[in-house]
Amino acid sequence: MARAALGRRSVFRLRTTKSDKTAKTAKPGRNANSGKNIKSGKAAAKPGRTTAAKSGKKPVPQERHVLAFPVRLLAMVCAFAFMVAFAVVLARLTLQPSPASAALTHTNMHPGSSLRAYLDQPALRDAVKQIGGNVLLGVPFGVLVPVVAPRSRGLLRVLLLTAMVMLLVEFAQGALITGRAFDIDDVILNTTGALIGYVLLGRRMGRAVHARERRA
Repeated sequence: MARAALGRRSVFRLRTTKSDKTAKTAKPGRNANSGKNIKSGKAAAKPGRTTAAKSGKKPVPQERHVLAFPVRLLAMVCAFAFMVAFAVVLARLTLQPSPASAALTHTNMHPGSSLRAYLDQPALRDAVKQIGGNVLLGVPFGVLVPVVAPRSRGLLRVLLLTAMVMLLVEFAQGALITGRAFDIDDVILNTTGALIGYVLLGRRMGRAVHARERRA
């Protein structure tokens, strides 16, 4: 009986030692699993922070025109009508034949040659008429183009458009019109007039008609 009791006690001690060992070995596993859970929780929390940061960005301000659409449309229609009227006047002044002056006109491809000829005239009135008339022909381009064509409101674009139109007019004069000739100085003076018109009035009119304001 004593031996049986001792055997039972030894078996019980072995079982308790095994259970203690398994408990000790199980603790690190639990800590590791909990550490993984903590890490995974942090990793899961990061995307939430980034999305919150993204959602917390300031909204991009929207732009809208200061003037109402009917007002802008009316301004553009009026400017277009003035442009058409100016084109008619320009055609009459530059594309009308002048047989009486056929012997006096000649093609000028050298910038400044006609300007010197204008200034060398004895009557100052004739020089002012020639130079001032060509400058005034370019002024409407600088005033009306920024209103009619919003994408051409820049100074360089206005000057380039004026130069192209006047070059076509001069080519037509030299090739088709009797008593007219191509003159590069006329193109320079017309472009100078467009510059003056844009600086004095065209830039302000373009900004006033097509101005925009930002709102959040």
